[in-house]
Amino acid sequence: MIHSKVTVVFCGEEYSVSPDTGLTIGRTGDVEVDDNPYLHRTFLVVSFENGFWWISNTGSTLTATVADEQGLFQAWLNPGAKIPLAMKKLIVWFTAGPTTYDFEIHVASPAFRSVTADPAAGFDDEADDEVGAATVGRVSLTPDQKLLVVALCEPFLLRREAGTSQIPSSAAAADRLGWTLTRFNRKLDNVCHKLADAGTRGLHGGVGKLATNRKARLVEHALSTKLVTEGDLALLDEPLGAQGADTHTSTADEKRVDGRKVVAEQGNA
Repeated sequence: MIHSKVTVVFCGEEYSVSPDTGLTIGRTGDVEVDDNPYLHRTFLVVSFENGFWWISNTGSTLTATVADEQGLFQAWLNPGAKIPLAMKKLIVWFTAGPTTYDFEIHVASPAFRSVTADPAAGFDDEADDEVGAATVGRVSLTPDQKLLVVALCEPFLLRREAGTSQIPSSAAAADRLGWTLTRFNRKLDNVCHKLADAGTRGLHGGVGKLATNRKARLVEHALSTKLVTEGDLALLDEPLGAQGADTHTSTADEKRVDGRKVVAEQGNA
């Protein structure tokens, strides 16, 4: 049987996958990702079974996000799950503790190929831009929500190759945007709720509760679906208030709220 050549690329290194033995990825795998105690010794496995190449999650707690390079396909790989490597290039993201990793899988002759539909008739990109919303599927983000996602994804968007990065803390991201931490957390809640309501998994920890690792899942989703791209980094350097009416209004409201809190604290003193 003739097998398609499969290569895994991580931190600039290429690993050829043998159809006979497969390839393990983890703390002590064939691809030694990192000496990270939160990472499984063997987390992901690339293997050839029943005429197809697969990627499997053999861990017990961690999940992985698998997507194509155009952001048209995304799968959330739970422990015990596996999917076929059906496209020429796939990107895999996962988070262990404070660190998020990503690597690429290249399939020389995939069993399937991506087919993109033509834009719907009458769709006007310029008209959509005038509204000031970034749209992916059924989800539209306000300018402030887009800024928040860009700030969280900034370390990954600045990188030129697959590898390792840490998601900024909420305090660091808020400072990057010139926001208060309260404002940042409120908008993070709104973004996660909006995406969860649209069907994005991993952002809710239960009924009415947000997952504790929601920032990691949000970053993985945003990068894998091209919700934000390298070109959006310019938004972080725009003057405050230049991103749209939502930013101006929110800033004004926040000052009034902070003002009331200061008065109350002074009265108690």
